Amino acid sequence: MLKLVQAPNIAIATLWVDVLRQAGFDASMQRYYLGAGAGDLPPDQCLPEVWLMDAAQEAEARSLLHAFRHLPQRRWVCVCGELVEGGFEQCWNCGVARPA
Repeated sequence: MLKLVQAPNIAIATLWVDVLRQAGFDASMQRYYLGAGAGDLPPDQCLPEVWLMDAAQEAEARSLLHAFRHLPQRRWVCVCGELVEGGFEQCWNCGVARPA
């Protein structure tokens, strides 16, 4: 087993493990319940971790996680002039749908 990365929270760690598993990697999350110990234990020791079962796949798994963590953000300008960022399909200002 090989520790790939420490995640900021359980939700992100779960997402990263799922991405790895869907790509065919045997990955797991460790320290799932240790967040409850924060305060009695150092906070950085209580964060969830993503582990890879086969150390020979480390380079490919790290590359996949890096690409997933650094996806470009989509931006578009609405007809009302508002800049809409992220994955929003509708303008928050006027409600117009994103152009095709």
